[in-house]
Amino acid sequence: MKSSTVITGTVGMDAHVIGTKILSRALRQAGFNVVELGIQTSPEEFIQAAIETDADAILMSSLYGMAELDVRGFKEKCIEAGLGDVLLYIGGILGVGRHDFKEDEEKFKKMGFDRVYPSEVDLKSAIKELWADLKAKGKA
Repeated sequence: MKSSTVITGTVGMDAHVIGTKILSRALRQAGFNVVELGIQTSPEEFIQAAIETDADAILMSSLYGMAELDVRGFKEKCIEAGLGDVLLYIGGILGVGRHDFKEDEEKFKKMGFDRVYPSEVDLKSAIKELWADLKAKGKA
């Protein structure tokens, strides 16, 4: 069985690169094939990379608070592109100002994301959840 391929990057105009670099490294160490898109990545670039690499998951980060605008309609665009079964994860500081993470989590799940994480996520736990989600879809 092929190792699972995941796409990582920072969505929209966000230029915070450290978190996505740390995530990508941890994913590689956990056995994933990681396609790192870097910073200021448009939703369309995530979709194109997922198509080109037959990715199993897209993991977006955003720390500048504008993620809701950046990913509006993203799940629908994935479905239109034939990526309806690709896992969608997002994490970071997802709104401007003080936010209740539970409200953000609910909002982004309604937008079609499978998992939503705060910026201080424990990567080992998140990677375990990713493996479990892939296994549940028959992809791991």
